[in-house]
Amino acid sequence: MSHIRGLHHNAYRCRDSEETRRFYEDFLELPLTEAFEIKETKSGRKTGVLHSFYQMDDGSFLAFFEAPDQPFEFKEQHDFDLHIALEVDETTLQRMFAKGKAAGIHTRGIADHGFVHSIYFRDPNGYVIELTAKTPAHGGAMDRATNNARGKLDQWQRAKSSR
Repeated sequence: MSHIRGLHHNAYRCRDSEETRRFYEDFLELPLTEAFEIKETKSGRKTGVLHSFYQMDDGSFLAFFEAPDQPFEFKEQHDFDLHIALEVDETTLQRMFAKGKAAGIHTRGIADHGFVHSIYFRDPNGYVIELTAKTPAHGGAMDRATNNARGKLDQWQRAKSSR
């Protein structure tokens, strides 16, 4: 059994804290629960960073750093490079798909991955946000006792080295 209890937060850079808040709080409906300014790093360097937190129903958070004095390349991320997947129920998935389309937000889906149904948005920072609803096949697909996950990884490694 792992000693890790769960995810407290994942943190990402953002271009603008208010633009980010409009997407995560107003559109995705995740409440802004904390924001604080960091004026000095632990090493004593003066800085000006805002760290903000958006809470999910399980008590975990998505967090963002707006750090104007620190260079960062914002670009549209490819799903394979970086995406944030958030679990919802099927009704919410359908509602958010329609809400995204109506709001003119870059919206893709609904993708049937067998064990989940997913929709995809692009946030103002270029990150892909996936909303995903479990299907009845989810439990079996993610059961490491029966799904041979390690064998599939080992097979991938063998095949990859022979390419």
